[in-house]
Amino acid sequence: MVHVEQPWSAVVLAGGAGRRLGGVDKPGLIIRGRTLLDRVLAALPGAHEIVIVGPRRETEAKVRWTREPTPGSGPLAALAAGLDLITTDRVVLLAADLPQITPTTITRLRQAVTHTGAVLTDSDHHPQWLLSAWPTDLLRRALPADSANASLRGTLTPLSPVRVDDMDGSARDIDVPSDLDAFPE
Repeated sequence: MVHVEQPWSAVVLAGGAGRRLGGVDKPGLIIRGRTLLDRVLAALPGAHEIVIVGPRRETEAKVRWTREPTPGSGPLAALAAGLDLITTDRVVLLAADLPQITPTTITRLRQAVTHTGAVLTDSDHHPQWLLSAWPTDLLRRALPADSANASLRGTLTPLSPVRVDDMDGSARDIDVPSDLDAFPE
C-alpha cells in the first residue's frame, strides 16, 4: 500500500510588537544571515499553502498575507485571521521567532495529529502553542466568537493535543535580548 501524504498548510504569526526586545521587529531579525521569518519558512517544505499574519515583509518563500481585524489584538485573533485563508484539512501553527525550527520537527508534529492536535513541548515539558499542528476544522470550532484579546492557551488546552517532545531545540524562541546571545554571527 502506498502512503499518500495529506495536504497541509501553515499559519505563521508574525505581528507581535516585540516589546521585550525594545520594540524590535522580531521576524525581521537576522540570525546567521537569514531573517527569523525566513528561517521559519524554510522549515515548511511541502506545505500546500503558507499564510503569514502580520505586516508584509520580503520573504524567500511564496506566501499569502493577512492581518487580524484589529492588529495587536493577540495571537488568537491572528490565528483566526490566518485560518480564514486555509483550504487544507490540516494546519501547522507557528510563531515567526523560532531560529532553530526544523522540517523534522514539523513532520513529527504533523504525524502526531489524529482527531486532536499535537503541540511541541520544550525542555521543561511546557507546551509551545505556537509550534503545533491541528485538524483545521477542530481549530475553527474551538475559536470564540470574538477572538480579540482572548487567550490562545485557554482556547487550545481543552482540545487535549498530543504532546511531542522537542528533540532538536526547535521550541527555543526569541523573547528578550539575551536570547540572541546563543546565535552569534
